[in-house]
Amino acid sequence: MAGTNLLTLLDDITTLLDDIATMSKVATKKTAGVLGDDLALNAQQVTGVTADRELPVVWAVAKGSFLNKAILVPAALLISVWLPWLITPLLMVGGLFLCFEGAEKLVEKLLPATKNDDVDAVENLDLVEYEKQKVKGAIRTDFILSAEIIVITLGTVAGASLLNQALVLSVIAVIMTIGVYGLVAGIVKLDDAGLYLLNQAQQTGNRFKALLGKGLLAAAPRLMAFLAFAGTVAMFLVGGGILVHGISVLHHWQTAVAEFALANLGTLGEIIAPLLFDGLLGVLAGAIAVLVHHGIVSMKAKKPAK
Repeated sequence: MAGTNLLTLLDDITTLLDDIATMSKVATKKTAGVLGDDLALNAQQVTGVTADRELPVVWAVAKGSFLNKAILVPAALLISVWLPWLITPLLMVGGLFLCFEGAEKLVEKLLPATKNDDVDAVENLDLVEYEKQKVKGAIRTDFILSAEIIVITLGTVAGASLLNQALVLSVIAVIMTIGVYGLVAGIVKLDDAGLYLLNQAQQTGNRFKALLGKGLLAAAPRLMAFLAFAGTVAMFLVGGGILVHGISVLHHWQTAVAEFALANLGTLGEIIAPLLFDGLLGVLAGAIAVLVHHGIVSMKAKKPAK
């Protein structure tokens, strides 16, 4: 009798694990685009620190990301049970914040005065304090993207039991964090790998190592520059996309744009048009948010002290 019960228990566990694996695969596919944005944004956020501090900074952000997931997973489960209407407004706030951050980065690049002020501010900062600010910024951005991924995953497993939802969310959270920050760590150390290979090539005379080392050294700054660009674009795409899906009229406009593009440009137009719509909306929303923010800051600065 005990043996039969044990076999039944093992069969139930196997079925549960199989269900979790299947749902996790589906959720991973649906969140793949956001994971790419997460990688680009976080690789961008850890740039600017000294070479010997790159991995400690990545590790600090990864620990913050794990803490984000530890907060978001149970919060998402509680909200889905008790306050399901709150999910969309929270995502909208996060999406608007991403647009705001992206617009601020554009302002820094387009306005030399603002950029010089920021450079002077960084030079006057203690390096430890500068590093803390980079880590805080990266963790803050990670929180927003992680929230979106968690909500997308929750929508994928909405029909499952609460236990299955919790397990799938936990699996996605762990895999996502390890995968993203493992790749970020590898990307930021590409130049060190190139220098190591060049040193090895000088000692052994290995031409392949020399070529590979030079290739990595040449590719590293270009890759980081691309990721910085991609990270800013991702802020507008992800933020704009969240706003579009949260506001019904914007979603209808996006659908109309996609149908128009399909009729006139074919399948490729149908794919690209919604992305352009999300991106342009993200830029517009970010610009408005920056103007409002700077207006409030200016008003506070002009307000006489009591």
